[in-house]
Amino acid sequence: MVIIEFMLPDLKLFHFHRFKIMTQKQTKLNTDLLISGAGPAGIVAAMFLAKAGIKALVADKHTFPRDKICGDALSGKVVDVLKKLDGNIVDELALQPAQVGSWGVTFIAPNMKKLRVPFRKPGALTGTPPGFISKRLDFDDFLVRYAKTHYGIDVLENTALTHFEKTSDGWFCANAERDFEVQTRLLIVADGAQSHFARHHAGMEMEPEHYCAGIRAYYSGVKNMDTENFIELYFLNDLLPGYFWIFPLPDGRTNVGLGMRSDIVSRKKINLKEMLPRIIEKYPELKARFQDAVLEGKIAGFGLPLGSKKRSISGDGYLLTGDAASLIDPFTGEGIGNAMFSGMFAAEQAMKCLQENQFNAEFLKQYDARVYARLWKELSLSRKLQQLTTYPWLFNFVVNKAVSNTALSEMISCMFTDMELRKRLKEPSFYLNLLFTK
Repeated sequence: MVIIEFMLPDLKLFHFHRFKIMTQKQTKLNTDLLISGAGPAGIVAAMFLAKAGIKALVADKHTFPRDKICGDALSGKVVDVLKKLDGNIVDELALQPAQVGSWGVTFIAPNMKKLRVPFRKPGALTGTPPGFISKRLDFDDFLVRYAKTHYGIDVLENTALTHFEKTSDGWFCANAERDFEVQTRLLIVADGAQSHFARHHAGMEMEPEHYCAGIRAYYSGVKNMDTENFIELYFLNDLLPGYFWIFPLPDGRTNVGLGMRSDIVSRKKINLKEMLPRIIEKYPELKARFQDAVLEGKIAGFGLPLGSKKRSISGDGYLLTGDAASLIDPFTGEGIGNAMFSGMFAAEQAMKCLQENQFNAEFLKQYDARVYARLWKELSLSRKLQQLTTYPWLFNFVVNKAVSNTALSEMISCMFTDMELRKRLKEPSFYLNLLFTK
Protein backbone atom coordinates (compact mmCIF):
# COMPACT_ATOMS: atom_id res chain seq x y z
CA MET A 1 0.00 0.00 0.00
CA VAL A 2 1.24 3.51 -0.89
CA ILE A 3 0.03 6.44 1.22
CA ILE A 4 0.41 9.99 -0.09
CA GLU A 5 -0.34 12.96 2.17
CA PHE A 6 -0.90 16.58 1.14
CA MET A 7 -0.47 19.34 3.75
CA LEU A 8 -3.08 22.10 3.70
CA PRO A 9 -1.49 25.28 5.11
CA ASP A 10 -4.72 27.30 4.95
CA LEU A 11 -6.96 24.64 6.46
CA LYS A 12 -4.43 23.20 8.92
CA LEU A 13 -5.43 19.62 8.28
CA PHE A 14 -4.28 16.66 6.25
CA HIS A 15 -5.97 15.66 3.03
CA PHE A 16 -4.95 12.39 1.49
CA HIS A 17 -5.52 9.72 -1.11
CA ARG A 18 -4.69 6.13 -0.24
CA PHE A 19 -3.73 4.18 -3.35
CA LYS A 20 -3.79 0.41 -3.10
CA ILE A 21 -2.69 -1.38 -6.24
CA MET A 22 -4.35 -4.79 -6.14
CA THR A 23 -2.99 -6.04 -9.45
CA GLN A 24 -1.63 -4.34 -12.54
CA LYS A 25 -5.20 -4.00 -13.76
CA GLN A 26 -7.06 -3.31 -10.51
CA THR A 27 -6.91 -0.10 -8.50
CA LYS A 28 -8.68 0.81 -5.25
CA LEU A 29 -8.54 4.32 -3.81
CA ASN A 30 -9.74 6.18 -0.74
CA THR A 31 -10.07 9.95 -1.02
CA ASP A 32 -11.84 12.85 0.60
CA LEU A 33 -12.83 14.47 -2.72
CA LEU A 34 -13.68 12.88 -6.05
CA ILE A 35 -14.70 14.91 -9.10
CA SER A 36 -16.53 12.93 -11.77
CA GLY A 37 -16.02 14.78 -15.05
CA ALA A 38 -13.27 17.09 -16.32
CA GLY A 39 -15.39 19.50 -18.34
CA PRO A 40 -15.48 23.20 -17.38
CA ALA A 41 -17.41 22.65 -14.11
CA GLY A 42 -15.24 19.78 -12.89
CA ILE A 43 -11.85 21.13 -13.90
CA VAL A 44 -12.64 24.59 -12.51
CA ALA A 45 -13.63 23.00 -9.19
CA ALA A 46 -10.34 21.09 -9.18
CA MET A 47 -8.33 24.25 -9.93
CA PHE A 48 -9.98 26.31 -7.18
CA LEU A 49 -9.32 23.48 -4.74
CA ALA A 50 -5.71 23.17 -5.87
CA LYS A 51 -5.29 26.93 -5.48
CA ALA A 52 -6.26 26.45 -1.81
CA GLY A 53 -3.78 23.60 -1.43
CA ILE A 54 -6.32 20.78 -1.69
CA LYS A 55 -5.74 17.83 -3.98
CA ALA A 56 -8.88 16.36 -5.55
CA LEU A 57 -9.09 13.24 -7.67
CA VAL A 58 -10.58 13.93 -11.13
CA ALA A 59 -11.90 11.16 -13.37
CA ASP A 60 -13.31 11.58 -16.89
CA LYS A 61 -14.71 8.98 -19.28
CA HIS A 62 -12.94 10.53 -22.28
CA THR A 63 -9.36 11.14 -23.34
CA PHE A 64 -8.65 14.80 -24.11
CA PRO A 65 -8.97 16.45 -26.53
CA ARG A 66 -12.51 15.25 -27.07
CA ASP A 67 -15.50 16.81 -28.81
CA LYS A 68 -18.46 18.16 -26.87
CA ILE A 69 -21.59 19.12 -28.78
CA CYS A 70 -22.26 22.74 -27.87
CA GLY A 71 -22.78 26.23 -29.27
CA ASP A 72 -19.13 26.96 -28.35
CA ALA A 73 -19.79 30.51 -27.05
CA LEU A 74 -17.85 31.56 -23.93
CA SER A 75 -19.68 34.42 -22.24
CA GLY A 76 -18.50 37.10 -19.89
CA LYS A 77 -19.29 34.74 -17.02
CA VAL A 78 -16.57 32.40 -18.26
CA VAL A 79 -14.11 35.30 -18.27
CA ASP A 80 -15.25 36.38 -14.77
CA VAL A 81 -14.66 32.94 -13.24
CA LEU A 82 -11.29 32.54 -14.93
CA LYS A 83 -10.19 35.96 -13.65
CA LYS A 84 -11.21 35.01 -10.10
CA LEU A 85 -9.11 31.88 -10.47
CA ASP A 86 -6.09 33.26 -12.28
CA GLY A 87 -6.02 36.29 -14.57
CA ASN A 88 -3.24 34.72 -16.60
CA ILE A 89 -5.65 32.09 -17.91
CA VAL A 90 -7.68 34.71 -19.75
CA ASP A 91 -4.53 36.18 -21.30
CA GLU A 92 -3.41 32.74 -22.43
CA LEU A 93 -6.87 31.94 -23.78
CA ALA A 94 -6.82 35.15 -25.82
CA LEU A 95 -3.57 34.01 -27.45
CA GLN A 96 -4.93 30.62 -28.49
CA PRO A 97 -5.32 30.29 -32.28
CA ALA A 98 -8.42 28.13 -31.80
CA GLN A 99 -10.59 31.00 -30.51
CA VAL A 100 -11.99 34.36 -31.59
CA GLY A 101 -12.95 37.23 -29.32
CA SER A 102 -16.62 38.20 -29.36
CA TRP A 103 -17.85 41.72 -28.64
CA GLY A 104 -21.61 41.33 -28.66
CA VAL A 105 -24.79 39.62 -29.78
CA THR A 106 -27.25 40.35 -32.57
CA PHE A 107 -30.89 39.46 -31.98
CA ILE A 108 -32.94 38.88 -35.11
CA ALA A 109 -36.69 39.15 -34.53
CA PRO A 110 -39.27 37.03 -36.35
CA ASN A 111 -39.75 39.88 -38.84
CA MET A 112 -35.95 39.68 -39.53
CA LYS A 113 -35.25 43.11 -37.99
CA LYS A 114 -31.85 43.11 -36.25
CA LEU A 115 -30.83 44.51 -32.88
CA ARG A 116 -27.07 44.65 -32.23
CA VAL A 117 -26.26 44.54 -28.52
CA PRO A 118 -22.58 45.11 -27.66
CA PHE A 119 -21.19 43.48 -24.53
CA ARG A 120 -19.44 46.77 -23.78
CA LYS A 121 -20.36 50.39 -24.34
CA PRO A 122 -19.67 51.87 -27.79
CA GLY A 123 -16.01 52.80 -28.22
CA ALA A 124 -14.84 50.15 -25.73
CA LEU A 125 -13.91 47.50 -28.29
CA THR A 126 -10.29 47.33 -27.16
CA GLY A 127 -8.26 45.15 -24.84
CA THR A 128 -9.29 41.65 -23.81
CA PRO A 129 -12.62 40.67 -25.42
CA PRO A 130 -15.57 40.36 -23.02
CA GLY A 131 -16.34 36.94 -24.51
CA PHE A 132 -14.84 34.27 -26.74
CA ILE A 133 -15.96 31.57 -29.14
CA SER A 134 -14.00 28.35 -29.25
CA LYS A 135 -14.87 24.78 -30.12
CA ARG A 136 -15.33 22.76 -26.96
CA LEU A 137 -12.83 20.30 -28.42
CA ASP A 138 -10.25 23.06 -28.02
CA PHE A 139 -11.51 25.01 -24.99
CA ASP A 140 -11.98 22.03 -22.69
CA ASP A 141 -8.59 20.65 -23.72
CA PHE A 142 -7.04 24.07 -23.04
CA LEU A 143 -8.48 24.07 -19.49
CA VAL A 144 -7.35 20.51 -18.78
CA ARG A 145 -3.82 21.20 -20.06
CA TYR A 146 -3.66 24.43 -18.03
CA ALA A 147 -4.85 22.59 -14.92
CA LYS A 148 -2.21 19.90 -15.32
CA THR A 149 0.61 22.33 -16.09
CA HIS A 150 -0.09 25.16 -13.65
CA TYR A 151 -1.92 23.41 -10.82
CA GLY A 152 -0.43 19.90 -10.90
CA ILE A 153 -3.87 18.33 -11.22
CA ASP A 154 -4.02 14.69 -12.24
CA VAL A 155 -6.92 13.79 -14.52
CA LEU A 156 -7.68 10.10 -14.84
CA GLU A 157 -8.80 9.99 -18.46
CA ASN A 158 -10.69 7.16 -20.12
CA THR A 159 -12.18 6.38 -16.71
CA ALA A 160 -15.98 6.24 -16.83
CA LEU A 161 -17.60 5.95 -13.41
CA THR A 162 -20.87 4.07 -13.84
CA HIS A 163 -21.44 2.40 -10.45
CA PHE A 164 -22.33 4.45 -7.37
CA GLU A 165 -23.25 3.11 -3.96
CA LYS A 166 -23.96 5.11 -0.80
CA THR A 167 -21.84 4.06 2.16
CA SER A 168 -21.61 5.14 5.78
CA ASP A 169 -18.64 7.34 4.88
CA GLY A 170 -19.66 8.82 1.55
CA TRP A 171 -19.86 7.12 -1.83
CA PHE A 172 -18.33 4.03 -3.36
CA CYS A 173 -17.73 4.61 -7.08
CA ALA A 174 -16.45 2.26 -9.77
CA ASN A 175 -16.21 1.78 -13.51
CA ALA A 176 -18.23 -0.86 -15.35
CA GLU A 177 -15.40 -3.41 -15.26
CA ARG A 178 -14.90 -2.88 -11.50
CA ASP A 179 -11.14 -2.73 -12.00
CA PHE A 180 -11.19 0.90 -10.81
CA GLU A 181 -12.86 1.59 -7.46
CA VAL A 182 -12.94 4.70 -5.29
CA GLN A 183 -14.33 5.39 -1.83
CA THR A 184 -14.87 9.14 -1.39
CA ARG A 185 -16.32 11.28 1.38
CA LEU A 186 -17.58 13.94 -1.07
CA LEU A 187 -18.50 13.40 -4.72
CA ILE A 188 -18.60 16.44 -7.03
CA VAL A 189 -20.70 15.39 -10.01
CA ALA A 190 -19.62 17.18 -13.19
CA ASP A 191 -20.30 14.61 -15.89
CA GLY A 192 -22.76 16.54 -18.01
CA ALA A 193 -26.34 16.47 -19.22
CA GLN A 194 -26.47 12.67 -19.39
CA SER A 195 -25.12 12.21 -15.87
CA HIS A 196 -25.88 8.71 -14.63
CA PHE A 197 -25.52 9.82 -11.02
CA ALA A 198 -27.80 12.85 -11.38
CA ARG A 199 -30.53 10.79 -13.00
CA HIS A 200 -30.40 7.63 -10.90
CA HIS A 201 -29.16 8.80 -7.50
CA ALA A 202 -29.96 12.52 -7.22
CA GLY A 203 -33.48 12.29 -8.67
CA MET A 204 -32.92 14.74 -11.55
CA GLU A 205 -35.70 13.82 -13.94
CA MET A 206 -35.81 14.78 -17.59
CA GLU A 207 -38.79 17.15 -17.79
CA PRO A 208 -39.55 18.09 -21.44
CA GLU A 209 -40.86 21.56 -20.48
CA HIS A 210 -37.51 22.26 -18.80
CA TYR A 211 -35.32 20.58 -21.38
CA CYS A 212 -34.14 21.68 -24.79
CA ALA A 213 -33.26 19.59 -27.83
CA GLY A 214 -30.50 21.07 -29.96
CA ILE A 215 -28.41 20.30 -33.00
CA ARG A 216 -25.03 21.67 -34.02
CA ALA A 217 -23.22 21.76 -37.34
CA TYR A 218 -19.92 23.25 -38.48
CA TYR A 219 -19.85 25.17 -41.76
CA SER A 220 -17.13 26.97 -43.66
CA GLY A 221 -17.78 29.78 -46.14
CA VAL A 222 -20.84 31.42 -44.54
CA LYS A 223 -21.03 34.97 -45.93
CA ASN A 224 -21.39 38.35 -44.23
CA MET A 225 -20.13 37.39 -40.80
CA ASP A 226 -19.98 40.21 -38.28
CA THR A 227 -16.66 42.10 -38.28
CA GLU A 228 -16.66 42.20 -34.45
CA ASN A 229 -17.62 38.55 -34.10
CA PHE A 230 -21.06 39.22 -32.67
CA ILE A 231 -22.93 35.98 -32.13
CA GLU A 232 -26.25 35.84 -33.99
CA LEU A 233 -29.52 34.56 -32.53
CA TYR A 234 -32.45 34.24 -34.97
CA PHE A 235 -35.86 33.99 -33.29
CA LEU A 236 -37.81 32.59 -36.22
CA ASN A 237 -41.52 31.78 -36.24
CA ASP A 238 -40.75 28.15 -37.08
CA LEU A 239 -38.69 27.73 -33.90
CA LEU A 240 -40.28 29.82 -31.16
CA PRO A 241 -39.68 29.67 -28.25
CA GLY A 242 -36.34 28.38 -29.57
CA TYR A 243 -33.89 29.94 -31.99
CA PHE A 244 -31.42 29.43 -34.82
CA TRP A 245 -27.83 30.54 -34.25
CA ILE A 246 -24.68 31.41 -36.16
CA PHE A 247 -21.48 31.79 -34.13
CA PRO A 248 -18.17 32.73 -35.76
CA LEU A 249 -15.08 30.56 -35.33
CA PRO A 250 -11.45 30.93 -36.47
CA ASP A 251 -10.41 30.36 -40.10
CA GLY A 252 -13.73 31.32 -41.65
CA ARG A 253 -15.70 28.56 -39.92
CA THR A 254 -18.96 28.86 -38.05
CA ASN A 255 -20.96 26.96 -35.46
CA VAL A 256 -24.53 26.77 -36.75
CA GLY A 257 -27.45 25.21 -34.96
CA LEU A 258 -30.92 25.44 -33.56
CA GLY A 259 -32.68 24.54 -30.36
CA MET A 260 -36.28 24.05 -29.26
CA ARG A 261 -37.93 22.99 -26.02
CA SER A 262 -38.30 19.23 -25.95
CA ASP A 263 -42.03 19.28 -25.19
CA ILE A 264 -42.64 21.30 -28.36
CA VAL A 265 -40.36 19.08 -30.45
CA SER A 266 -42.29 16.06 -29.23
CA ARG A 267 -45.75 17.59 -29.65
CA LYS A 268 -45.05 18.80 -33.19
CA LYS A 269 -43.04 15.67 -34.11
CA ILE A 270 -40.13 17.76 -35.38
CA ASN A 271 -36.92 16.27 -36.72
CA LEU A 272 -34.37 18.97 -35.92
CA LYS A 273 -31.66 17.54 -38.17
CA GLU A 274 -34.02 17.73 -41.13
CA MET A 275 -35.26 21.17 -40.08
CA LEU A 276 -31.81 22.84 -40.15
CA PRO A 277 -31.33 22.80 -43.94
CA ARG A 278 -35.01 23.66 -44.44
CA ILE A 279 -34.62 26.78 -42.28
CA ILE A 280 -31.57 27.86 -44.27
CA GLU A 281 -33.43 27.32 -47.54
CA LYS A 282 -36.66 29.01 -46.42
CA TYR A 283 -35.35 32.42 -45.38
CA PRO A 284 -33.84 34.44 -48.28
CA GLU A 285 -31.18 36.14 -46.13
CA LEU A 286 -29.95 32.83 -44.75
CA LYS A 287 -30.13 31.15 -48.15
CA ALA A 288 -27.89 33.86 -49.63
CA ARG A 289 -25.38 33.66 -46.79
CA PHE A 290 -25.14 29.85 -47.03
CA GLN A 291 -25.08 29.75 -50.84
CA ASP A 292 -21.42 28.72 -51.01
CA ALA A 293 -21.12 27.31 -47.48
CA VAL A 294 -19.83 23.80 -46.96
CA LEU A 295 -21.02 21.51 -44.17
CA GLU A 296 -18.02 20.02 -42.38
CA GLY A 297 -18.76 16.69 -40.74
CA LYS A 298 -22.18 15.58 -39.56
CA ILE A 299 -25.06 17.42 -37.94
CA ALA A 300 -24.97 16.34 -34.29
CA GLY A 301 -27.75 16.40 -31.70
CA PHE A 302 -27.60 17.05 -27.96
CA GLY A 303 -29.80 17.73 -24.94
CA LEU A 304 -29.85 20.84 -22.78
CA PRO A 305 -31.23 20.52 -19.21
CA LEU A 306 -32.56 24.01 -18.57
CA GLY A 307 -32.33 25.95 -15.33
CA SER A 308 -35.94 27.14 -15.64
CA LYS A 309 -36.95 25.69 -12.26
CA LYS A 310 -35.20 25.34 -8.94
CA ARG A 311 -34.03 21.87 -8.09
CA SER A 312 -32.16 20.23 -5.24
CA ILE A 313 -28.58 20.09 -6.50
CA SER A 314 -26.92 18.52 -3.48
CA GLY A 315 -27.49 15.62 -1.13
CA ASP A 316 -25.78 13.40 1.39
CA GLY A 317 -22.14 13.39 0.29
CA TYR A 318 -22.57 14.90 -3.18
CA LEU A 319 -22.81 18.15 -5.15
CA LEU A 320 -24.19 18.46 -8.69
CA THR A 321 -22.53 20.98 -10.99
CA GLY A 322 -22.95 22.29 -14.54
CA ASP A 323 -25.29 20.44 -16.86
CA ALA A 324 -25.66 17.65 -14.30
CA ALA A 325 -27.32 20.30 -12.10
CA SER A 326 -29.55 21.58 -14.95
CA LEU A 327 -28.19 25.12 -14.98
CA ILE A 328 -28.46 26.06 -18.67
CA ASP A 329 -30.00 29.46 -19.41
CA PRO A 330 -33.51 28.85 -20.84
CA PHE A 331 -33.42 31.93 -23.10
CA THR A 332 -29.89 32.07 -24.51
CA GLY A 333 -28.90 28.41 -24.05
CA GLU A 334 -25.69 29.43 -22.28
CA GLY A 335 -24.32 26.69 -20.09
CA ILE A 336 -20.54 27.01 -19.81
CA GLY A 337 -20.47 30.15 -17.65
CA ASN A 338 -23.09 28.80 -15.26
CA ALA A 339 -21.25 25.48 -15.11
CA MET A 340 -18.01 27.22 -14.17
CA PHE A 341 -19.70 29.29 -11.47
CA SER A 342 -21.15 26.10 -9.99
CA GLY A 343 -17.70 24.48 -10.12
CA MET A 344 -16.25 27.42 -8.22
CA PHE A 345 -19.02 27.26 -5.59
CA ALA A 346 -18.62 23.48 -5.30
CA ALA A 347 -14.93 23.98 -4.50
CA GLU A 348 -15.83 26.57 -1.84
CA GLN A 349 -18.35 24.17 -0.29
CA ALA A 350 -15.86 21.29 -0.37
CA MET A 351 -13.39 23.42 1.60
CA LYS A 352 -16.06 24.07 4.24
CA CYS A 353 -16.83 20.35 4.40
CA LEU A 354 -13.17 19.56 5.09
CA GLN A 355 -12.81 22.36 7.62
CA GLU A 356 -15.83 21.31 9.66
CA ASN A 357 -15.75 17.58 8.83
CA GLN A 358 -19.36 17.79 7.66
CA PHE A 359 -20.58 16.01 4.52
CA ASN A 360 -24.26 15.48 5.29
CA ALA A 361 -27.16 16.69 3.16
CA GLU A 362 -28.23 19.45 5.55
CA PHE A 363 -24.74 20.98 5.60
CA LEU A 364 -24.43 20.76 1.82
CA LYS A 365 -27.63 22.77 1.29
CA GLN A 366 -25.38 25.81 1.66
CA TYR A 367 -24.16 25.00 -1.84
CA ASP A 368 -27.67 25.15 -3.32
CA ALA A 369 -28.22 28.51 -1.68
CA ARG A 370 -24.91 29.85 -2.99
CA VAL A 371 -25.56 28.72 -6.57
CA TYR A 372 -29.08 30.07 -6.74
CA ALA A 373 -28.17 33.32 -4.99
CA ARG A 374 -25.86 34.00 -7.92
CA LEU A 375 -27.81 32.49 -10.81
CA TRP A 376 -31.52 32.28 -10.02
CA LYS A 377 -32.52 35.88 -10.79
CA GLU A 378 -31.02 35.54 -14.21
CA LEU A 379 -32.40 32.05 -14.85
CA SER A 380 -35.93 32.96 -13.75
CA LEU A 381 -35.93 36.11 -15.88
CA SER A 382 -34.65 34.12 -18.84
CA ARG A 383 -37.56 31.75 -18.32
CA LYS A 384 -39.92 34.75 -18.60
CA LEU A 385 -38.15 35.90 -21.75
CA GLN A 386 -38.42 32.41 -23.20
CA GLN A 387 -42.16 32.52 -22.59
CA LEU A 388 -42.42 36.00 -24.15
CA THR A 389 -40.91 34.73 -27.39
CA THR A 390 -44.04 32.65 -27.92
CA TYR A 391 -45.62 36.00 -28.91
CA PRO A 392 -43.79 36.93 -32.15
CA TRP A 393 -45.65 40.22 -32.50
CA LEU A 394 -44.36 41.35 -29.10
CA PHE A 395 -40.78 40.41 -29.98
CA ASN A 396 -41.10 42.29 -33.30
CA PHE A 397 -42.55 45.31 -31.51
CA VAL A 398 -39.68 45.59 -29.01
CA VAL A 399 -36.96 45.12 -31.63
CA ASN A 400 -38.59 47.60 -34.02
CA LYS A 401 -38.65 50.21 -31.26
CA ALA A 402 -35.07 49.49 -30.17
CA VAL A 403 -33.73 49.70 -33.74
CA SER A 404 -35.14 53.21 -34.13
CA ASN A 405 -34.43 54.42 -30.59
CA THR A 406 -30.81 54.62 -29.44
CA ALA A 407 -31.66 55.10 -25.76
CA LEU A 408 -33.86 52.00 -25.72
CA SER A 409 -31.21 50.01 -27.58
CA GLU A 410 -28.57 51.01 -25.00
CA MET A 411 -30.91 50.13 -22.14
CA ILE A 412 -31.47 46.63 -23.56
CA SER A 413 -27.70 46.29 -23.86
CA CYS A 414 -27.34 47.18 -20.17
CA MET A 415 -29.92 44.54 -19.29
CA PHE A 416 -27.28 41.90 -19.97
CA THR A 417 -25.39 42.92 -16.86
CA ASP A 418 -28.02 44.70 -14.76
CA MET A 419 -30.59 42.33 -13.24
CA GLU A 420 -32.77 45.17 -11.93
CA LEU A 421 -33.09 46.59 -15.45
CA ARG A 422 -33.78 43.16 -16.90
CA LYS A 423 -36.71 42.73 -14.50
CA ARG A 424 -38.54 45.44 -16.43
CA LEU A 425 -38.91 43.06 -19.37
CA LYS A 426 -41.55 41.08 -17.48
CA GLU A 427 -43.52 44.16 -16.40
CA PRO A 428 -46.55 45.14 -18.55
CA SER A 429 -45.73 48.81 -17.95
CA PHE A 430 -42.48 48.41 -19.90
CA TYR A 431 -44.37 47.49 -23.06
CA LEU A 432 -47.10 50.07 -22.41
CA ASN A 433 -44.46 52.80 -22.24
CA LEU A 434 -43.01 51.60 -25.54
CA LEU A 435 -46.31 52.45 -27.21
CA PHE A 436 -45.56 56.12 -26.57
CA THR A 437 -41.85 55.93 -27.39
CA LYS A 438 -40.80 57.44 -30.69
